[in-house]
This record gives sequence, C-alpha cells and structure tokens, in this order.
Amino acid sequence: MDLIKKAQKGNDKAFLTLFQQYEQDIYRMAYIYVKDQNDALDVVQETAYRSFKSIETLKEPKYFKTWLMRIAISCSLDILRKRKNVVQLFPEFEEYISDRVNEDIISEITLKDLINQLEDNEKSVILLRFYQGLTLQEVSETLNIPLGTAKTVLYRGLNKLRKNLKGDEANER
Repeated sequence: MDLIKKAQKGNDKAFLTLFQQYEQDIYRMAYIYVKDQNDALDVVQETAYRSFKSIETLKEPKYFKTWLMRIAISCSLDILRKRKNVVQLFPEFEEYISDRVNEDIISEITLKDLINQLEDNEKSVILLRFYQGLTLQEVSETLNIPLGTAKTVLYRGLNKLRKNLKGDEANER
C-alpha cells in the first residue's frame, strides 16, 4: 500500500517495483487474448505506459492489480480491433506438434480453441475467474460490470464451453 501511495505521488522507482510484481500476470492474460508473443509484450508495455500515466486516478490502492488487469484487457482488445482491419495473406498456425504429442498439450490447445470461440465479455470473465483466480466480485469490479451480469456472463460462457466440448467429443467417436 505504501508503494502505491509513493507511486501516486510520482515516485518512479515505487511504480516500477509495483508493476514488476504483476508483469508476468499481465503478460499471461494478454497472451491468452492476442495469441502472439510480440503482441502480448506490446500489451505489457502499453499497460505500463497507461498505468504510469494515470496512477493518480486509482482511488483504492487495494485494487491496484484489478486496475492493472482492466488496463491490460483494454490494451489487448485494442490490438485485436486493429488486427481485424489487417488482411492476412496466410492463415496463422498456432503450433506444429511433433510426433510425440501428449494428451495435456492436446487438451490445452483444445481448451484454448474453445475459449477463443467465446465472445470477448465471456472470455474476459472466464479468464479472470479461472486463470487469474479472482472472485466474481473482483471480476465485476475489474470489468466494471454489475455482479449479477458477471455471474450471467460466466455461466453463459461455461455453458457454451460445455456444449462445444461435448460437440468435439461427439466428433471424435
């Protein structure tokens, strides 16, 4: 809390120390959204810039991480919007898998693919809830939506994941 207050008063070192505590979490969240290492790094950099520029607007120091994650999600969505305006010449291939594929990798890829089929708001709620371990109350505060809406979006997203997963299992048989 003291570091946050120092950062809000303009202490660059305090801000840097704070930001570095959450840098990996921001990168992981960004990567799930943008699916590209360089773009995820751009999101981290842009999040650092935006948060440094507006740290004094943070009203509750205990929500610093939540506030950072909200900025990171916003930056990720900005990159995705820009990307939609670019015509791809070749389809993107996420990964080539070697002969010794294990089920964990397949499960991870399948889950990533399923999550990517969700709408942005569903993806945000599910990632914050399960990947970042936030409570539903924290998710609603991070995304600036009512708690009831967060619950509804979470359950709708989970139902879509279940249906899509059952559809994939049915196709394998």
